[in-house]
Amino acid sequence: MKALLVEDEQRIASFVCSGLREQGFLVDHCEDGNLGYDYALSRQYDIILLDIMVPGRDGLAILKALRRDGRDTPVILLTARNELDDRLQGLNLGADDYLAKPFYMEELVARIHALRRRVSGERQNVLSAGPLKLDRLARVAHLDGREVELTSREFNLMEYLMRAPGRVYTRTQILEHVWGYDFDPQTNMVDVCIQRLRKKLALPEHVAIEAVRGVGYRLRKPDSEA
Repeated sequence: MKALLVEDEQRIASFVCSGLREQGFLVDHCEDGNLGYDYALSRQYDIILLDIMVPGRDGLAILKALRRDGRDTPVILLTARNELDDRLQGLNLGADDYLAKPFYMEELVARIHALRRRVSGERQNVLSAGPLKLDRLARVAHLDGREVELTSREFNLMEYLMRAPGRVYTRTQILEHVWGYDFDPQTNMVDVCIQRLRKKLALPEHVAIEAVRGVGYRLRKPDSEA
């Protein structure tokens, strides 16, 4: 999953970013609320973590603007404030959850997963494509019942393709979602990772990873034609 963290306290930001990345998340971090709001509008995230007290546009203002703009990305407020009025204000503005500092990393990760399940209508945590199954919470891949070792990048890329079989993703979209925003779009990292996945998984033709010439890649739908 991809997360946006808007937090100006460097110690906490480092703690959260490191903890989430260890769990396989891609994380963008902003120390300023104005930049955080721009990121939230211009980039796609699975979860947004907002500190209420940040320079520029504060967390509640960001939340209010996002909901006003029709953005329904799940939001968890992170703040040192613990008064009932502050919690109610955030929830009334459209926050999905509230976590007071200090907190344990395990609790934050558990809340993110629980929130993603809830707001997505209890979307299945196991994705399937023919003989391949991905457990998105345990981050384990099984092929014909046996576990297949995938790197974090390989798992994220396969999960991205499996979310919407038949949809064509450009190399730029894949780079942005799986690797982040710090890479040259001319790089061949996507192609190399796809080749490794094809070799490791050897998926049957009806659910194979297809190259769409001049565009990118897609996971073939079982009923789609070659």
